[in-house]
Amino acid sequence: MEININCDLGETSKFCSTENDPLLLDIVNSANVACGYHAGDEPTMKKTVEISKKNGVSIGAHPSFNDPENFGRKRLNLPPKDITKLIIDQINILAEIAEKNSMKVTHVKPHGALNNMACENFELANVIAKSIMQANKDLIFLVPTGSEMEKAGKKLNMKVAAEIFADRNYEDNGNLVSRSKSNALIVDPEVAKNHVVKMVKNQAINCFSGKQIPCEIDSICVHGDGKSAVSTAKKIKDGLLETGVTLKTLNQLKKFI
Repeated sequence: MEININCDLGETSKFCSTENDPLLLDIVNSANVACGYHAGDEPTMKKTVEISKKNGVSIGAHPSFNDPENFGRKRLNLPPKDITKLIIDQINILAEIAEKNSMKVTHVKPHGALNNMACENFELANVIAKSIMQANKDLIFLVPTGSEMEKAGKKLNMKVAAEIFADRNYEDNGNLVSRSKSNALIVDPEVAKNHVVKMVKNQAINCFSGKQIPCEIDSICVHGDGKSAVSTAKKIKDGLLETGVTLKTLNQLKKFI
């Protein structure tokens, strides 16, 4: 079985440190790079691309609402043309920096509130999917498994990679437990590893209640912030390798070749 490990990186801001980024880029297979709208800047993007290239990590754009004051986590209702411009502009910003380093952007993963809204709303998901195709029809759409974005991308015959979250618990409806609840996050690296290995083996979401929801899993998202981020990512990688899983960049997964 082939699996990808991805991480949101290059998120320089008052909300997030990039201190762990070099260590995480030695563990993960694909990096979702902040494009300056919720976090990040040109020097950070350049550095993230350079380290990714050195480590054989594929890079993707991590577009969001243009809302650095809220780290892209505030829900905004924008017209479709504004969403399209947001997506294309951010893909192009990263693509230009990548090209200067002989790299290519291979995937797109929306960030924060934009991502959460599109998981629930097919029309918004469809606008995002079409915007990505307008920028580059060969880009992989990295989306939460079972989301409206997965449905929209597949309906458009896009390259769709379905992800699960390593350090988050799930409700019985397949949605992530709200960060406002005490059981939202999994902070113990060993618990996170067992959580991920079970989901990958069963190709099903583990709900906090114990319920299992069958789904497709191509990629595991590990978060780069938090004290245990690096140890959690390492534990997950080792746990997957121990089960015989082959780890690959998104663009090297057989389903996309």
